[in-house]
Amino acid sequence: MIHYGLDGRAALVTGAGSGIGRASALAFARSGASVMVSDVNDAGGAETVAMIEAAGGKARFRRCDVGNGDDIAALVDATVAEFGRLDCAFNNAGVNRLEADEYEDDNWALSINVNLTGVMRCMREEARVMLPAGGGAIVNTASINGLVGNAAQPGYTATKHGVVGLTRHGALRWAQQGIRVNAVCPGVIQTGMTAPLFADENLRKVVDSMTPMGRSGKAEEIAEAVVWLCSDAASFVTGHPMVIDGGATAV
Repeated sequence: MIHYGLDGRAALVTGAGSGIGRASALAFARSGASVMVSDVNDAGGAETVAMIEAAGGKARFRRCDVGNGDDIAALVDATVAEFGRLDCAFNNAGVNRLEADEYEDDNWALSINVNLTGVMRCMREEARVMLPAGGGAIVNTASINGLVGNAAQPGYTATKHGVVGLTRHGALRWAQQGIRVNAVCPGVIQTGMTAPLFADENLRKVVDSMTPMGRSGKAEEIAEAVVWLCSDAASFVTGHPMVIDGGATAV
């Protein structure tokens, strides 16, 4: 794993109790950042903190439902109170109701509130504290479904397209104020959220065959991109939806 030189900086990760969020929180800590771990899953968040501390890093946990604006504001304030600053933010929390009818009003509303409005609120609150401090780096979790269509998931696809648009907006809005805003667009990644796709061996083979590299991705492979985007190595990168999909959208 690469050390991205984040010593003395503070990072905030939502949805850090498992999957891509956990892998990213661990990667931030390995690169020297203090990490505020956030999730709606208290046990998962506490486990992520324990993993960071066991490796010699510094982390704290605060529960946050990104569907609740007050929760987000309190999370950002708690990060600054705990670490004295906020340099990096990874807005990763989201929902993907694989077996739900997203045309049903309640499912649609949940996707919009968590995946899209939640990211907007996170960006707004993070910028509130980053701007007076001279800047920072924000990364949002979009998806390859934010770049191409998906016949099965209207809500997920629409919100992830929206995240890409929000990312580009933020990059332009704060370009001269020191805040860089980028997004990661993962393909199929092995996480708890996608576990149903891999439960059946035959289905897994079908899913893997959809990626030119012949396999699904790992959460750690997304985490490396997230931390790089927040590092000085990416100082001229903003407004970019980084595709990490094993070639799936290249066909």
